[in-house]
Amino acid sequence: MTRLKFNRTFAIAALCAPLLAHAGVVVIAHPTVRKMDLATVQRIFTGKAIEVDGVRVSPANGAATMPSRQRFLAQYLQTDEDQYVAYWTVRRYVGKGTPPHEVKQTAEMIDYVSKTPGAVGYIDESELQPGMNVVLRK
Repeated sequence: MTRLKFNRTFAIAALCAPLLAHAGVVVIAHPTVRKMDLATVQRIFTGKAIEVDGVRVSPANGAATMPSRQRFLAQYLQTDEDQYVAYWTVRRYVGKGTPPHEVKQTAEMIDYVSKTPGAVGYIDESELQPGMNVVLRK
């Protein structure tokens, strides 16, 4: 009986793992930043908006190796890593800004957003903590 229970538990865990691994990405921000729409998030992460409702924003990207970054680019910016890097390469070359601040891991993103006035970033929904300011959920 114990073996059957273990196999059933293992099967349920195996079925749920992909769902947890592909949790949605949410956009979080410092408490000084209000809720925003998709177009505003797109403008922030493409350097076309540096202020929202009088608050100067400071976007933060996860490292290129972070799965949340790949999902954010696909879900929110409708692009991929190569296109996004190429976009910022050209934009920087012609003097139209610099790419968002980059962090190496989720904990660093949470710390940056919580301590930096105007900061906007993103994390996997499964990483949300109580009291975080979610400004957009897709």
